[in-house]
Amino acid sequence: MPIVKLDNGFIKTSLICPVDKRRIEYCCHETKGLFIEVRKTQQGFGTYYLRYKDANKKTCTIKIGLTCDVSLNAARSKAKQLRSDISLGSDPKAETLKRKKIPTLSVFMADNYMPYVKQHKRTWGNDEQMFDKHINAAFGHLRLNEIKRIDVESFHLKLRQSNLSAATCDHYAKLIRRVLNLAVDWNIIDSNPLARLKLFNEDNQLERYLSDDELSRLLHVLKHDENRMVSNIILFLLSTGARLGEALTATWENIDIKHKTWRVTASVSKSKRMRAIPLNGSAISVLEAVDTRGQFDHVFINTKTGNPYKCIKKTWSRIRDEVGLVKFRLHDLRHNYASMLVNSGRSLYEVQHILGHSDPKVTMRYAHLNTEILHDAVDAASARITAASKVSEIPPESPQTMLRLVASGKN
Repeated sequence: MPIVKLDNGFIKTSLICPVDKRRIEYCCHETKGLFIEVRKTQQGFGTYYLRYKDANKKTCTIKIGLTCDVSLNAARSKAKQLRSDISLGSDPKAETLKRKKIPTLSVFMADNYMPYVKQHKRTWGNDEQMFDKHINAAFGHLRLNEIKRIDVESFHLKLRQSNLSAATCDHYAKLIRRVLNLAVDWNIIDSNPLARLKLFNEDNQLERYLSDDELSRLLHVLKHDENRMVSNIILFLLSTGARLGEALTATWENIDIKHKTWRVTASVSKSKRMRAIPLNGSAISVLEAVDTRGQFDHVFINTKTGNPYKCIKKTWSRIRDEVGLVKFRLHDLRHNYASMLVNSGRSLYEVQHILGHSDPKVTMRYAHLNTEILHDAVDAASARITAASKVSEIPPESPQTMLRLVASGKN
């Protein structure tokens, strides 16, 4: 390890490894610990390193850069900065090894994230699909600490430019952010660069409400359609405001006809909390028409297979087309149920608890539906004003007139 006077002239002409050696180190006489390693296979240039002792007095080296990429002055400055950090307790070698142990996004998804969400999230399949479709190609090869906010913002924008909806693009960005949040929680990375990532946050809530005529046509088709079980499922959704998954997994064990309640278990409920849905007369009629009690555990059974329904999309599409409903989804039956409650005078607090919304902000979407009731309320004030206005048209009696009336006994 010859100690030499490192200068630009030496670097230009003397970075030669002797023929009888595989490598040689040229140590700087000026900056303690700084040296250039030259390999036999790389004559004419070398690599800057800093040699130091860690907290355990073990000799370590840390790479600074190639002589063809980093100037001598920059290498000296970096070496001095590293020595300063080391004296304050930092260990750059250990930090480098820690960074190398950080998994790539694809490895982390397969080994850590997916096993975790499969136990905590019913819609984990959506995460897997999104990762495979777009995220893996863009970021899967990067270590978690190499994912930068600017790159995710660019990815987010490119998705939007590919004609995906703003909400869908936001779902992709939020998935990456959620993955990195878990990596922070598990002490794999120190911080999440996407913590303040800006999303499009466009309002894409679709609400399609049935007119009285559309509702009548739908009920007529449901009453006469040949697929009685699916027709009853649809009518049950309209009568309870339940989600499709809740209805398809409903069991007789959780239905109390006497007390008119249906218990949705936490394992099925979207909020992961048990809730009780009050059953009205229409819902009770559906349950009485379904001939499965005592024969099956589930309420709605496919008579061809003897198993509970998992999907009714095909039959629903046919019924919807027959009724003539344009852009009307099964989930819109839940919105229509809420609209019937609100427009009949029920408060948003009541609607929130009947629908099982954990956040009242979700229920606030229906606030605009009770305009007719609000008009009735303000009309009460109008009637009061009108009545007072008519009274004001009668000219008031003067004090002299009132005295004469009193004296004459005509008051």
